[in-house]
Amino acid sequence: MEDKIKEMIDQMRPFINMDGGDIEFIKYEDGYIYIKLSGACQNCGFQDVTINDGLLQYFQSEIPEIEGVINVNL
Repeated sequence: MEDKIKEMIDQMRPFINMDGGDIEFIKYEDGYIYIKLSGACQNCGFQDVTINDGLLQYFQSEIPEIEGVINVNL
């Protein structure tokens, strides 16, 4: 499962980079993907939209059992 998630993140990374941000996989646990958004995405006002309407839908299109995406601030 983690390999598939990492592969999907790598496919999405160039789009996030175009907006000045980056995304890092932290872990997958109990149906939730934990990521860290950085760069311009770290404090963006549209962060929730990116996570819920972008990333979550993208992951669920390939892995239906994903329940959510959580951004962690490390």
